[in-house]
Amino acid sequence: MSLKRLSVNPSPLKVSFEFFPPKTAAMDEQLWHAIRRLEPLAPAFVSVTYGAGGSTRDRTHATVKRIVEETRLAPAAHLTCVAATCEEVDDVVRQYWQAGVRHIVALRGDMPDLSSPYYAHPGGYASTPDLVAAIGRIAPFEISVGTYPERHPDSRALDDDIDLLKAKVEAGAVRAIGQFSFDTAAIVRFRDRACARGVSVPLVPGLMPSTNFTGVMRMAGRCGTAIPDWLAQLYDGLDDDPESRKAIAAAVLAEQVEQLRREGFEQFHFYTLNQANLTYAACRLLGIKERQTTRECAE
Repeated sequence: MSLKRLSVNPSPLKVSFEFFPPKTAAMDEQLWHAIRRLEPLAPAFVSVTYGAGGSTRDRTHATVKRIVEETRLAPAAHLTCVAATCEEVDDVVRQYWQAGVRHIVALRGDMPDLSSPYYAHPGGYASTPDLVAAIGRIAPFEISVGTYPERHPDSRALDDDIDLLKAKVEAGAVRAIGQFSFDTAAIVRFRDRACARGVSVPLVPGLMPSTNFTGVMRMAGRCGTAIPDWLAQLYDGLDDDPESRKAIAAAVLAEQVEQLRREGFEQFHFYTLNQANLTYAACRLLGIKERQTTRECAE
């Protein structure tokens, strides 16, 4: 990988960062360290996840509200249609609008125990396209949705995923954020097949920092992401060498972005896991420098 090539690419590059709401005071401190560390990189937006079955609803709302009030970042709140009535979901949407949030990531979501098959709440929205349409009726939100370039574990075929993505876009979604994938070719194929089927919104690759390789493998198993042999070999024997893992992870992340840029992608979503340094290092390798974005600097 050429650092010179990474730093002089003249094409515009947009990034976004994903965080999850904290469970403890220590995790809250870690989250806000990550937000403050990455804020000066001026991401297009930052998203805050929504736990299985809506389990983090209050914490997600509080985190997003604080981002609105204390930073210059544009937050996108995750929202699912699991384990809630239409009225309950609509109330959350209105609360976000009242709090100053203007961007929602609309997702199907996971069941509360993460192991049982998905089923719609009897009084809730039956599908993500229904949720997207409902959000648009309540207020003029910017709506992003998720997609799986390597096929959702519940899908019979990739074409089913593309059909669902098309329905989400027709319902009002303006962007599709990909589940993390290390297979650049799979991301490109999915983009091309979706475009051929009439999906015209940006498809934003999702990228996962891979320092904790054991943890990444566990997450990959749950969402159907393949772990390539070359990546496993890079981390082989480094279980007790965190500094080497960090250096490898930043280089892998930056190189994947450059590969995707050569294929025409210019927007990228980083799953930060509330860890700032690796994402920050990868962004600097890509030539993204700090700007004055905090409220204190701007005033």
